[in-house]
Amino acid sequence: MRRQGSTPAPRWRPAGAAWACAALLLCACSGEPPGPPVLNWYVFDEPSGAFVEAAARCAEGSGEQGTGAYRVRLRPLPADADQQREQLVRRLAAGDSDIDLIGMDVIWTPEFAKAGWILPWPDDKAAAARRGRIAAALDSATYEGELWAAPFTTNTQLLWYRTDRVEQPPETWDEMIDLAESLGEDGTIQAQGERYEGLTVFFVSLLASAGGEVLDQAGGEVALPAEPTRDALHIMHRLAESTASDPGLASAREDQARLAFQTGGSTFMLNYTYVWPSARASAPEIAEHMGWARWPAVHRARPSRVTIGGINIGVGAFSEHPDLALAAAACIADEQGQRLAATKGGLPPTIAALYDDAEVREKFPFADLLLATLRDAVQRPRTPLYNDVSLAISRTLHPMSRIDPADDVEQLREQVGRALRSEGLL
Repeated sequence: MRRQGSTPAPRWRPAGAAWACAALLLCACSGEPPGPPVLNWYVFDEPSGAFVEAAARCAEGSGEQGTGAYRVRLRPLPADADQQREQLVRRLAAGDSDIDLIGMDVIWTPEFAKAGWILPWPDDKAAAARRGRIAAALDSATYEGELWAAPFTTNTQLLWYRTDRVEQPPETWDEMIDLAESLGEDGTIQAQGERYEGLTVFFVSLLASAGGEVLDQAGGEVALPAEPTRDALHIMHRLAESTASDPGLASAREDQARLAFQTGGSTFMLNYTYVWPSARASAPEIAEHMGWARWPAVHRARPSRVTIGGINIGVGAFSEHPDLALAAAACIADEQGQRLAATKGGLPPTIAALYDDAEVREKFPFADLLLATLRDAVQRPRTPLYNDVSLAISRTLHPMSRIDPADDVEQLREQVGRALRSEGLL
């Protein structure tokens, strides 16, 4: 950039219409056409177009009498959640004002809020964003009593099974493994066993189903009570060692499990709801015999509790248009936006009443089961250090075949404790 005064005086200056045309050309060259402010929404690349449509609806109806107070540009993030977080953390830590709206994984709330990277919602807007939401979804957007994002979409795992092989779905993990082993080669159970976030989700769900939790209520101390933790580890080890386990369990993620189930060689699968439309489109002969049930319990007398997922919409703390961004986030996550995300994108809503909506129920024939599971869903450990805690869990418990339920309780406590104290590189 030249120093002030180093630019020679222009030989001529356009006037009137010519100056207006020059200004328009400058806008075009800068990549920003004239008009209302553009809000950048960083979110995963949703393939159906539901997010684009929801954002456009809100932009067109914004302002007085729908004059359009803002526009929304979607900025796609990587498909992998870890890569999404990494990209956002780097930019937010640098105070990037380009980030107006964030499609936040539910596990990011404490970290982003504690770091000052997102804005808390004012009381009036928070009250509206809370209205009618499923409690667990709302809890995922809350930290230290404040709302930090609008609950938008949610999800959790169900048990999927072959109705032509199993008359009644199993109620417990031990019952499922016994039944799968009795079916021989066709009894394979598909689950997530790779060393990544899905393994942490698996453990947290088992632990909660057994009556335990990773951290105490304040999120600052290790909990991991002995008996529930041993029960969870016992099931993980038993599954890995069972003849019903897929040989590729140690490297399996959600999509590997989905594809394996669609080939027809498996009877059971633990996975998210996207597997239903996938099977109907890609393997209709499998979908014809595809049933769903609640995630298996650890103990018959205690219903299972499964971790919640989904996307909340937060407002970047360095946005140049925070008020407009809050309005846009509230609009995108409202009932119309959630209905669109559900019916077009297959993403379950966080507004409980939408599970009675005819269009939503057509998309999710298991809507009642899904809502019941979500009402009992649990959060992953609520701490700004969640990323380290998750890594500690997945690294300690991988591969599941090497888990020692008796000895690994203390090992797990030690590693999670180190993560909370930020000791060592995880």
